[in-house]
Amino acid sequence: MKILALIFSLILTTKSCTNKEDINSIVPTVTKSTQKMYFNGKIFTVNDKQPWAEAIIVDKNKIVFVGSNIEADKRVEAAADKIDLKGKVVLPGFHDVHMHPMEVGSTTTRFVLNENETNAENYISTIKKAANDNPNVAWIIGFGHSINTLLEAQKNPLEIIDEAVSNRPVIIMEQTSHSMWLNSKALELAGISITTPNPQGGIIMKDNGKLNGILIDNAGDVVFQQAVDALNDSNGEYNGMVEYVLPELAKHGITSVSDARTYWKRDQHKTWKNLADNNKLTARFNLGLWAYPTADDVSQISALKALFSNDENSLLKINQIKLYSDGITHNTTAALHSNYHENYFNEPTNNGLNYFTETRIATYIKELESVGFDFHIHAIGNRGVTESLNAIEQSGTSKGRHRLTHVEMVTSADINRFKQLNVTADAQVTGEFTQPQYWHDNDHLLGSALADNQVPIKSLKDAGARLTLSSDWNVSTLNPFVGIQNSITRIPQNISLEEAIKAYTINGAYVMRQEDKVGSLEVGKLADFIVLDNDIFTIPSSQINKTKVILTIFNGKEI
Repeated sequence: MKILALIFSLILTTKSCTNKEDINSIVPTVTKSTQKMYFNGKIFTVNDKQPWAEAIIVDKNKIVFVGSNIEADKRVEAAADKIDLKGKVVLPGFHDVHMHPMEVGSTTTRFVLNENETNAENYISTIKKAANDNPNVAWIIGFGHSINTLLEAQKNPLEIIDEAVSNRPVIIMEQTSHSMWLNSKALELAGISITTPNPQGGIIMKDNGKLNGILIDNAGDVVFQQAVDALNDSNGEYNGMVEYVLPELAKHGITSVSDARTYWKRDQHKTWKNLADNNKLTARFNLGLWAYPTADDVSQISALKALFSNDENSLLKINQIKLYSDGITHNTTAALHSNYHENYFNEPTNNGLNYFTETRIATYIKELESVGFDFHIHAIGNRGVTESLNAIEQSGTSKGRHRLTHVEMVTSADINRFKQLNVTADAQVTGEFTQPQYWHDNDHLLGSALADNQVPIKSLKDAGARLTLSSDWNVSTLNPFVGIQNSITRIPQNISLEEAIKAYTINGAYVMRQEDKVGSLEVGKLADFIVLDNDIFTIPSSQINKTKVILTIFNGKEI
């Protein structure tokens, strides 16, 4: 979540970090030709048959030539624009196949708490101020704290938040989105009492037999959707995309995106369609329709089938299903083959939870793959990964292009199954918590052996798995160069620079079913490419994350 009211003015008034001299030097003059020739570049094509080139000729929105400067001069129309790249590196447009753009751009969030605050009682003044500053909103929505701060509080967290606001509903999303902190009024409106059973994929936390205001995973998500529904903020989501999200994507060279959770029950897909119909989209989007864990399977599957849309001529496709197998590690809900070393919930089992069981996942794949849907399955714990692969093996076919995302813990027996089942491993390494120096922060929950080798991208790559890298924005930065740098430096689970670029381009194009159109720079493909200010092939790997995109070409247009 972002608070656009707080950041739009900064975004719109801050000077661009792009080098103006570089931009001005490659802006073409206007001519009557439909062609443009980009020459004198260091072009990494991501085409194994022709990895490098100096020049590209684009006619309208298609690439008609890739090769040398000399040959390009012979082939280009005399009246074409000719843009001298002056030795700059050129890559295909980036694909980010796991982010939450509409959630990032939403204006529903009214305040942000400090994730690093260790005393929950210090949040009271911020929450009070948000209530005073927003007297007319139905629900006061916040974001950003760490659940550990609440679990370590001296007082019951419900008493703390009630001290801040007691007469209006308040719900605060933890910074990972996998728990919510509610006051008593919010719990009352949600119909949650001490006797309310846990929903599928969620836990209603209690302290000494009393509610403590913390709802874990899907228990919190259900109420959060109730809060957002009450605000009826589709205009805010639309404007957030146009005014903030789409420019941010273009600035970072991201020309294709998979929305990793489209809440169709609150008509987010209609907001997306409005953006497409109004010609506002400046990237290619595949929507991952959210499979609600508490929904009736028969009616939900029927509704999902009816929403499928795969128009080849549209920038917007509704052709993926997003579901969660499990939760996350730090609140002990990622599904493990073993028990956690600490017990937070005093439930009958202590090895994580399932939003969707293996059997249910298999049912959804059986019913929806044949329609044309590919599955994007959240799986963090080793049991979550095993069960997701089992479901794909049971119900998937060779036509499916399914992927498991996060893949933080993978058993050695499952490493080879990704290639065998043609399942893509989608990893996020932009967040610092995924780096080797932080792996053992979870020893107290997992034990040192299981905490080691988190997000094993090298092991998966060596086993022949297809790998994509994505951001999970805004859990982590959307900057692909941070992900690229981290992926090549996170020894012992690192990959090469070329592999990282492919993970952000052609491999992402495959899971979006558009590798025949984009993802590499080849004759006949659409002109999605970017120009960089740094030569990431020669600078120290520790400097890659400072790279900027100085020009983004999308569908033949400079955006």
